[in-house]
Amino acid sequence: MNTAEIIHGLAANARAAAAKMRAFSTEKKNEALFAIADALESMKPQIIAANAEDVAAGLANGLSAALVDRLTLTDARFKSMVDGVRHVATLPDPVGEQIWERDRPSGIHIRKVRQPFGVIAVVFESRPNVFVDTAALCLKTSNAVILRGGNEAFKSNQALNAAVRAGLEKSGLPMDAVQMVETTDHAGVTELVRSVGLIDVAIPRGGERLIRAMCEAALIPVLKHYNGICHVYVDDKADLGMALSILDNAKTQRPGTCNAAECLLVHEKLAPMFLPMVKAWAADKGVALHDDGVGVEYLSMDLNIATVKGVEDAIEFINEHGSHHSDCIVTSDKERADLFLRDVDSAAVYWNASTRFTDGAEFGMGAEIGISTDKLHARGPMGLEELTTYKYTVTGDGVIRG
Repeated sequence: MNTAEIIHGLAANARAAAAKMRAFSTEKKNEALFAIADALESMKPQIIAANAEDVAAGLANGLSAALVDRLTLTDARFKSMVDGVRHVATLPDPVGEQIWERDRPSGIHIRKVRQPFGVIAVVFESRPNVFVDTAALCLKTSNAVILRGGNEAFKSNQALNAAVRAGLEKSGLPMDAVQMVETTDHAGVTELVRSVGLIDVAIPRGGERLIRAMCEAALIPVLKHYNGICHVYVDDKADLGMALSILDNAKTQRPGTCNAAECLLVHEKLAPMFLPMVKAWAADKGVALHDDGVGVEYLSMDLNIATVKGVEDAIEFINEHGSHHSDCIVTSDKERADLFLRDVDSAAVYWNASTRFTDGAEFGMGAEIGISTDKLHARGPMGLEELTTYKYTVTGDGVIRG
């Protein structure tokens, strides 16, 4: 079969599985999630071995340090991944949840209730844990999912796919509710986002190049963020120790992620005192400082620095040069903080807290399927509720419209 035929077959199987998923109770879906977690643990040696092969190949092929970091399944990340599946099982099931209800003078009763999308295609790069996080969230919300990982994680994803499907088989859920695209042909991504009538929505998790390519080819809706150009603005009324601590966490805790800080803005009155502290910190932590990287997503130990006249100037700078992802103000002035929280046009806006908290687990959503900087349907970390749409159920007693 050619790539188009392969994708069409996966999508058709997913559509059939999605129709079956609607009938399963929350308890049955949770049973499947626990079975998947058990299968992951029992197959850990094979999964770690496959991941080690991918990492070795990535290093040999010159994969960047940021991508190698994202690719690597450490023991801690593996445990977190499995724990995440079990945690999703404990979360409330949004499917069937009533958003609102009302009676109309005509005699009809209307309910607005959450429903699964149906079939979701997720294209991601590097991080194999995304495979499992995504599968868990989609299953919990009664969706079927087709996953297409990057070439660099192909063996890892194959091993994870085997574990997920083993859990599905044991629990009695349709195995085609989770499928992997087992071809590295880039044409497969295009076929996914053009599968009108079979796939309901696509979610890319990767670099700007991948996301733009998907959006340009798509004939179905795409939920995405192009990049993560996140700012930390240190006001002249900031506690400097707090500011440095937040900056350190936002930049160095995991610099290869989309919620890591890429630009430091400093109030011009504070610059003579604070910037020497920043330079000393950067030298100690191995952070390269720049003053010409406006609008750059480094995904590395690099940081752009600029001075601004005040909070209004910082807001204008962020809205012009940022990516509307995650931005922070450090200040003791509540009035300035409230202004920043109101006027910065980003999916997540912080006061005295690191941008690294923009994450589904940290927001109490369990595992996340991605972060959206779109403004339609979903914005920010996307968890269970964001993987549902809704419908109206309308009941009457023989009423007709006059």
